[in-house]
Parts: sequence; C-alpha cells; structure tokens
Amino acid sequence: MDEKKFEALLIFLVPQVIQLIIKNESLNEMQASCEFYKSKVYELLEQEDTKMWHLSPLTLYNLYKEEKTTGSFEFPEET
Repeated sequence: MDEKKFEALLIFLVPQVIQLIIKNESLNEMQASCEFYKSKVYELLEQEDTKMWHLSPLTLYNLYKEEKTTGSFEFPEET
C-alpha cells in the first residue's frame, strides 16, 4: 500500500479506537491516547506488513483491552 494511503488509514482508525477506550475505560482523551500509543497493539498497527490496519476499530479496541488485562493478545483468526 502507498505510504500516504496507509497514513490516511491510520488517521481514520486510531481516533475511533481511542473513542472506544474513552467510552469503555472512563479515561479522558489525553489518557486514552497515551495508553493506546504505548500499547503493543498500536506498535503493530503502525507496521503496514502486520495487516492489522484491516481490522475494525472495535476489534483493535478488544485487542488493546486484552493486552491491558493479560499483558498480551492473540491475533484474531483470519477467515
């Protein structure tokens, strides 16, 4: 994927995940952003070759939540 398209996709996805964190974790926007940007989920999302960008914001949030709860997460099964 073209780098500009990938960046645009992240600009679209990341705020949606952060809004889910705000809604479900009772954090403010700054706290939610910091927590998500520090996560392994975000680190892998930033890497185009992981293909995590094709996951929905809700799935990314659930992976983030799993990581925060257990310290790790499992990639969802591909269909």
